[in-house]
Amino acid sequence: MTQQQANMDWMLKDLAEGVPQTRHVVVLSADGLRMAQYGTDTDTADRLAAACAGLQSLAAAVGSELPRSEGRMRLVVIEMDGGFFYLMAAGAGAFLAVLADEGVDAGLMGQRMRDLVLRIGDHLSSPPRQDGVAR
Repeated sequence: MTQQQANMDWMLKDLAEGVPQTRHVVVLSADGLRMAQYGTDTDTADRLAAACAGLQSLAAAVGSELPRSEGRMRLVVIEMDGGFFYLMAAGAGAFLAVLADEGVDAGLMGQRMRDLVLRIGDHLSSPPRQDGVAR
């Protein structure tokens, strides 16, 4: 476990336990690498992080079609059979992803995610990579 993940564990736990029906919480870099997780195993967190990288890129492409948009994705919510998926920008080059059961309070989840991002935005940023190494 990295120092960065250890510093975030309690914050992610607070989100997961503060919003009933939360299943997985993952912090990822823009290039789809898992930075931290709570409530899930490493393999699941890695798959979610990889999928989120594609989703945030797709959302940015769609957003760039809006006349006054800079094309930056802030929040994606997907309602599926069985639950909800949330992806929120969470600092420079970082994102917060949450999977929750269908009984989740969507408003509470959005509020808690925003609060978490504001509270720990500096911890959730991922520096740009050069030659495969974070700088």
